[in-house]
Amino acid sequence: MNPSVARGTKELISWVEEIKDKNESSAAALYILKDGEVVVDHYSGRHSHEINARQVQADSQFNVASARKSYLGLAVSYALYDKHIESLDDPITAYMSEWDSPLGKEMTIRHLVTHSHGLDVDTEGNCFREFKAGTNWVYRNIGVEIMTELIHKLYGKGFPQLLEERVFSPAGLKETGWRTEEDQNLVHIIEARTTPALTGLGTNNDGKEKNLFVSPREFALWGQLHLQMGRMNGEQVVPREVIEISTSIQNGAYADPSLPDNGLFWYVQGAPRSKSEIGERVPRAAYQIIGVTGPTLLVIPSLNVVVAKMYNKRYNYGGKNYLHYLREFSNKVSDVFTPGS
Repeated sequence: MNPSVARGTKELISWVEEIKDKNESSAAALYILKDGEVVVDHYSGRHSHEINARQVQADSQFNVASARKSYLGLAVSYALYDKHIESLDDPITAYMSEWDSPLGKEMTIRHLVTHSHGLDVDTEGNCFREFKAGTNWVYRNIGVEIMTELIHKLYGKGFPQLLEERVFSPAGLKETGWRTEEDQNLVHIIEARTTPALTGLGTNNDGKEKNLFVSPREFALWGQLHLQMGRMNGEQVVPREVIEISTSIQNGAYADPSLPDNGLFWYVQGAPRSKSEIGERVPRAAYQIIGVTGPTLLVIPSLNVVVAKMYNKRYNYGGKNYLHYLREFSNKVSDVFTPGS
């Protein structure tokens, strides 16, 4: 590693530790691959704030919360590849008759996978429309829930089972899974330092709950699989077309130029956007996924870099300021690995 990159990676580790302490996360990890080689393998803290909690180490598995959307996105891409879905522009009503109503009118699969569907749910569980599909961007979980149900309907199994067969098992990923039982390797979730930690476990492993746990190294390998266009261990584990669909910009144009671009749930860097979680200095075609507990997976193809950053604190980046911290970190990564920067 050249001296400049070595200094830069030390600064990235310091940044990760500063955020961990500032937001009272009990655990942190940073795992970086450059040109397929591990250049940072950093772990700190414990699985919770309990005195006897296990120390974070290489096999610790973090709950990645909404970062599971990148896994769902690949399953949707498989459905397109397998011709279970003809086109992203198909109306959802072509596959799910229950959405044949004013709420589902003119809403396509493209809208659902790019957060431009315009649906939300009120406190009583009633679905309503915020805006006409395709005209705006707002992150709402209902789009993720609809696509989770659709994949189950198309394949007769949950998307985690589909990925286990198509990806995890062939690629040898054993520290990635939807967990329903306690295990010493699972990092707990912190809501507040003064309250008991949460296990993050679910009641099933069908992908309908936020109980996906992944080790930092396998989170990075998930990114590396995408960076290498589906190749892993010298084999084409995932068809190249499946990766390309998932990580290319798929949303239409918005009237508001500050809104972020998306692939299949991934944030994708086209022209820099002020409301994107990706910083303006990050090269085009980079893509990123995050979760509310602090995990971030950043892939920069032009620099051949994959970064997996982990925490275990809900709203880790401080609520409304979260975009600032995410953009700052991705800019720092770009600066470290851009030649001559």
